[in-house]
Amino acid sequence: MTCSTRARTLRCRPPPRPGGVLGIQMGVRAREGPERGELVWRRPSRAGVQNMLRHPAYAGVYVYGRSRLVPRRRRPGRPFTGRVRQPREEWLVYLPGVLPAYIGMERHERNLARIEANRARSQSMGALRDGPALLAGLVFCGRCGTRMVVHYQRDQNGRLRPGYDCCRVKADYGGELCQQLSGTCVDRFVTHLLLAAMTPAALEVSLQAAEQAQHRREQVDRIWRQRLERAGYAADRARRQYQLAEPEIRLVVRELEKNWENALAHRQQLGDEYDRFTVAQPRILTATEREQIQVLADDLPAVWQAPTTTDADRKQLIRHLIEKVCLTVIGDSERVTVRITWEGGHRTDGELVRPVARLDQLSYFPQLAARARELAASGQRAPAIARILNQEGFRPPKRRDHFGVQGVRKLLQELGCVSLQEQALRRSAPPLGPDEWWPTDLARTLAMPQVTLFGWIKRGVVTARQLGDRRRSWVIRADAAEIERLRLLRRQPHGHGARQAWLDHQQAAIIPNKEGTRRDDVEARL
Repeated sequence: MTCSTRARTLRCRPPPRPGGVLGIQMGVRAREGPERGELVWRRPSRAGVQNMLRHPAYAGVYVYGRSRLVPRRRRPGRPFTGRVRQPREEWLVYLPGVLPAYIGMERHERNLARIEANRARSQSMGALRDGPALLAGLVFCGRCGTRMVVHYQRDQNGRLRPGYDCCRVKADYGGELCQQLSGTCVDRFVTHLLLAAMTPAALEVSLQAAEQAQHRREQVDRIWRQRLERAGYAADRARRQYQLAEPEIRLVVRELEKNWENALAHRQQLGDEYDRFTVAQPRILTATEREQIQVLADDLPAVWQAPTTTDADRKQLIRHLIEKVCLTVIGDSERVTVRITWEGGHRTDGELVRPVARLDQLSYFPQLAARARELAASGQRAPAIARILNQEGFRPPKRRDHFGVQGVRKLLQELGCVSLQEQALRRSAPPLGPDEWWPTDLARTLAMPQVTLFGWIKRGVVTARQLGDRRRSWVIRADAAEIERLRLLRRQPHGHGARQAWLDHQQAAIIPNKEGTRRDDVEARL
C-alpha cells in the first residue's frame, strides 16, 4: 500500500531494552538517509500515531491534497515543515475503495469522532482521566448553558474532592462565578439514578460484558500474531541479506549468518511463548467465566463499588448512558435542580442538596433560627438543643448530616443568644461605658466571625481592654465612625493588608529629586 504519510502500520516486537514499551514498534518509510524509501521500524511518536489514525488510506481511500505548503511557516533546515492541513471539502482527490483497507470506513469515521471529542476544549467532553469527578465533560450550567469545568481540592485526609464551576463568563468578561457546587453530592445523586436505571437490564449487561471480555482476548491474540509476523519478517530479511552478500567478504558473511540465526532463534522462542500463552489464556471464555460475569452483573452496585473498578471505568459507563447533566442552584441556597438527559432523549428531573458555607444560605434558616431562639429562651443547653434539632430534621450547612454541640453554640452566637454562663458573667461585670461592646455583640453587628475579631484584637486593629474577671473577658471600644471603618476593612479582599504595607514601603523609599518632585524616569535611591 502506498500513501503520503510516513506511518504505514503498527506492529509488535520485543522491547528493545528492559523497561521499554511492550513490543510496540511503528513501521515508517524513511525519507532520507541510506535507508531512504525502505520500511524501517521505529519507536512510536505522538505525531506518527495521530497521523496514522487520521489518514484515510487505512480505510481504503486514496486521497491527494490533504495539506498545502505555507512558505512563511517553514523552518530553516527542516525541509518537511510548513504544511497546513486542509478540510475534507478542499481535498483535490478522494477515491474510496481503491487501496486495501485495514479498517472499514464506518470505524474510521468513529475514530475521527472520538479523537475530536477527546480534545480538551469547551465544545467537547474531553478524554477520560483518572480524577474522581465522574461527570467531567457532561455537566452544564442551567443558568447560562455553558459546560462546567472540574476543580479539585484536598481535604484534611489528603483525598481529592471534586467540584463543578461555571467560569466561562468570568473568564471572558471578569467578575464572579456563575455558580459552583461540590461534585461529590452530584456524582452520588446521578450514580444512584444510573444504577436504578440499569437494574432491569442486568442480563443484557452481563452478555455485553462477556462479549467485551471475548473481544479483549481476541485483541491480545491479535497482538501475539502480529509479533510472530514481525519476527518472521525480520528472519526473512536476514535471510535475504545473507543470500545477497558476496562470499568473498567473509567477515560480512559471518555477521549476516549470525544475524539470520539469531532471528530464527527469536522466531522459535516467540512461537513457544505464544503456545504457552494460548494454553494459559484460551481465546474462548469457559462456562465458569461466563457464569461469574452473569453473577457480577446481577449485583451492579457491588461491581460499581469494587476496588478493581477504576474511576475511568465508571466514567466510561456513564458516558455510554448519559448525554448531559444540567445543574441549577436555586438562589444561593443548598437546593440544586438536576436534569439528566439520557442517551436516546429521555429526561429525568430531580433535586439534590449541596453543602454551603454559611448558615444563612440554608433555605430553612428562618425556621431554624426561630426554633433555636425558642429552645435557648426556654433554658435548654447546647447538647439538648442539638438533639432536638436533629430529631426535627434540621441539618447543618457543611458536609454533616446532624448538628453537634459546637455547631449549636456557633449558631446561638450568630443569633445573639447569650449562654447562661455568659449572662451570669456579664451581670457580675461592671457596666460598659459609652461606645463599648462585648465581642459577641460587635461580631454580630459587623456580620463576621468572632474568631476574626479576636485576631484583630491581638494585632491591634481595634481598641480593646481586658477585664479582671476569671475569664479575662475583652471589651472593645468602637463608635459609629470606628464601626464604619471596620466594615470597610471587612470588605477588603484577602491579603489587602500585606499589599498595602508593601505599597506604603515603596512610596516611602522613593527620594525626591533636586526640583522637589518625584518623576518616574528618575532612578529611586534607598
